[in-house]
Amino acid sequence: MLKNPNIVIDLQVANWDILDSIYTTMISKNQPPDLLNTNVFSHFAYDGLLNDMNDILSPELRSKFYPDLMKLDQWDNKQYGVPYVSSNRKLYYNKELFREAGISKPPATWSELKQDSMKVKNTGKAHGFGVDLSDNEIQAYLSYFFLGAGGGWIKDGKWNINSPQNIEGLSFLKDMYTEGLSDPDPTVTTRDEKQRIVGDGKLSMMISGNYFTSVMPREFPGLQYGSGSIPVKDGVPPINFGVHDMLVSFKTDHTDKEAISKFLDYLYSDPIYTEIISREGFLPVTKDVGSQMSAANPLTKQNLTDLRTAQFYPVQQPEWQSIMDTARKMGDAVLHDHVSPKQALDQLQKFAEEKRLENTNKH
Repeated sequence: MLKNPNIVIDLQVANWDILDSIYTTMISKNQPPDLLNTNVFSHFAYDGLLNDMNDILSPELRSKFYPDLMKLDQWDNKQYGVPYVSSNRKLYYNKELFREAGISKPPATWSELKQDSMKVKNTGKAHGFGVDLSDNEIQAYLSYFFLGAGGGWIKDGKWNINSPQNIEGLSFLKDMYTEGLSDPDPTVTTRDEKQRIVGDGKLSMMISGNYFTSVMPREFPGLQYGSGSIPVKDGVPPINFGVHDMLVSFKTDHTDKEAISKFLDYLYSDPIYTEIISREGFLPVTKDVGSQMSAANPLTKQNLTDLRTAQFYPVQQPEWQSIMDTARKMGDAVLHDHVSPKQALDQLQKFAEEKRLENTNKH
């Protein structure tokens, strides 16, 4: 018998590539969803569109989440989101291609990444390193190589996009492409497509989430793969990078906080949530499920340990969504010499500062 027969769930599933346009249209028509699975939230909170999840979550559910992930979804001292799934990013590589190229271990530094990509290229069988500057994942690769150069998006609470370190990181990615050491279509093929190219033996390595280890064996049962840390500039300490999605609740004229609370209790109940995480290959955001899955799988345990010290996107900055949207337009321009890496990041920095000023004046 159903526990909550009077609560009806209208589930709408959308491809991640078009999700932004769908919920933007819903919001513009003043018909936002009660709950949204997204990877951004603070611009909604800044505009006063979201419910405080502390007014919705049951005390039992609130205590289940990893505190560090809950903190990421806070803005202005309120809990405007709750973590839904997470992932830890690593370098994944095709072991067979590495063996044929005489590579014994995954590259840990940029110089090793260049050398190993050249070795693979020289076999004539595959491309070296998968670079994703597509609309889908450019913010991820910028993050890997900003941080890998010792930089980052934010410094002392201010946007720091055009720092010398970040310019060096983007310049390295451009050099990989110019020197023929990357895949030939960094702005065209998406992360999922590049993973399949790795599986087909035409690309030797790429950076992806831990779901690689769930998805790829299903699609390519014979694939021998390995993983390593995200390569960094020589002399820079290793980095961990994590990504998480969150659930947010919009203010509507029909918001039923009690019904939403009961649905979330169900969604995050250990059996249901474990099934979701296991099927999709993500990392759990609740402590009990994390402990259970860690006990069953040492790799999950290591990924969750790495996630505790990982750096994340600056999702608490209201300008982040607009900055991502703008960054998505610059991949081709940089790779094909329409602008230099410095010019591109100078422009993005200027946009970020103007957007922050606009937000400040608006409020």
